[in-house]
Amino acid sequence: MADKCLVPVSGRPMIAHVLESAAASASTHIFVSTHHADLLGDLDDPVARSLGGRLTVVPAADNLADSVLAVAGAAELPLLITTADNCLLTPATIAEIEAEAMRLGVDAGVALARREDVLAVHPEGQRRFYEFSDVAVSNCNAYWIGHPGALKAAEAFRGGGQFVKKPLRVMRAFGSINLLRFRFGLGPIHHVFARISRQLKVEIAPLLISNGATAIDVDNERSLRVTEALMGRRDRINPRSNCRGTPEEPGAANGQRLAVTR
Repeated sequence: MADKCLVPVSGRPMIAHVLESAAASASTHIFVSTHHADLLGDLDDPVARSLGGRLTVVPAADNLADSVLAVAGAAELPLLITTADNCLLTPATIAEIEAEAMRLGVDAGVALARREDVLAVHPEGQRRFYEFSDVAVSNCNAYWIGHPGALKAAEAFRGGGQFVKKPLRVMRAFGSINLLRFRFGLGPIHHVFARISRQLKVEIAPLLISNGATAIDVDNERSLRVTEALMGRRDRINPRSNCRGTPEEPGAANGQRLAVTR
């Protein structure tokens, strides 16, 4: 298919699953960033019609940074950014990401799941993990932006393409020493993120969530098979406390909940 977000997952376009979770969350408005001019027409799924005025389509730019900034210009913050292939994202996890970001009182956050939680959900759920001295994690393709000043972190992703597959871009964004610390897990996860935050001049924290399934997105036949198998038994996923290994927070006021899919 020309647009990955329309690939069927359990009989529905993959983006429909993400929109359904966003619709069932406390998000007041949902934005879809896309190059597909008639995405909603081609989506042909009841969830798009049920969202009505809560759903807005924003034309995507030619790079990730400008696409995020275009949505942020139309939205109120805080903002949750996720991807159209994040089919196992649930309303409970959306709320958990916000709660953890508020608990830590940070500018921005990256949702991560612990290795043991991912493998407990499915032994083939994920094969790559980032190892730190205190925890091994997998990225959940969900990013928290707390206020407009935090949007400058998106500048690191300007230029498009697969960011993590371009070492020079990664090095320029995070600094060579920080990149080595991240790549080889040299230190506790919060310490490494604190160093990256100083480099980017934005306080970014790892948001450790309890649902390991969130780290399983649909990238290939294996992850598609795992995702479809898990969709029929989400009740077997056992959430637990997400505060293990994280510092206590300064107080933070609750903000408006928004979800963005791209």
